[in-house]
Amino acid sequence: MSHEAHEPETPHLDFQGTTPYEDYVKADVLTHLQHTLSDDPGEMVFLVTTQVMELWFTVIVHEWETAAKALRQDDVPVAVDALKRSVRELEALNASWKPLSGLTPAQFNSYRAALGEGSGFQSAMYRRLEFLLGDKSASMLVPHRGAPRVHAELEKALHEPSLYDEVLRFLARRGHPVPEDVLRRDVSLRYEPSAEVEAVWTAVYSGDGRDEVARLGEALTDVAELVWRWRNDHLVATRRAMGAKAGTGGSAGVAWLEKRARKNVFPELWTARSYV
Repeated sequence: MSHEAHEPETPHLDFQGTTPYEDYVKADVLTHLQHTLSDDPGEMVFLVTTQVMELWFTVIVHEWETAAKALRQDDVPVAVDALKRSVRELEALNASWKPLSGLTPAQFNSYRAALGEGSGFQSAMYRRLEFLLGDKSASMLVPHRGAPRVHAELEKALHEPSLYDEVLRFLARRGHPVPEDVLRRDVSLRYEPSAEVEAVWTAVYSGDGRDEVARLGEALTDVAELVWRWRNDHLVATRRAMGAKAGTGGSAGVAWLEKRARKNVFPELWTARSYV
């Protein structure tokens, strides 16, 4: 047997048209979507980071819709798997703030005018994410009236049960006393906490922690914690870059973000812990 080292075989390089990698990933499209509007070299990282966030919103929405569908079918393992994947994706999404976290007001001001009336609260995919969490508002469709496909997708999401609505319906089918007014609520409205739902989660967490429902609750809590961290990281990055000034697009800036950061996602999962 020869011990002579052999160079690995050269991979196939000659393709007709684009490469299979390009056909699948569409990298050429993705890497040519960056059109900066100022001469400041720092604008590029702001634009790319924002685009990366939009991609993470897209995959997280996919995971939560997968989880909601699985819960409608009483398939908890599939739902929990999707939620656990979304936790890792939320961690990656939150890390997207790193390139922007050290922006000074002067650095941000150097290209802020390029945003014009643009603001993150106008993100349709982020709005779908919030709708899935139960934070519904018909007024948030208004900015998208000029984009028929986006508007239709958001309107559909507005009138569909949120992920948490599907969780509560699943709990009811499992025999937990979720009140009828919660189960039959208008799902196009923002979810409001319920003392009876809090009692349901208190009972779940007072029981066997290895129970399927308890593990579902913990997966949801992991999601909720990372959404809270996302909101706080957004708040800190904005406060550092622009202080208390009004935000782009006419938003209240830091004041609006502070209000958002105080809200709990899946609220009864948090308050129930005081009674276990």
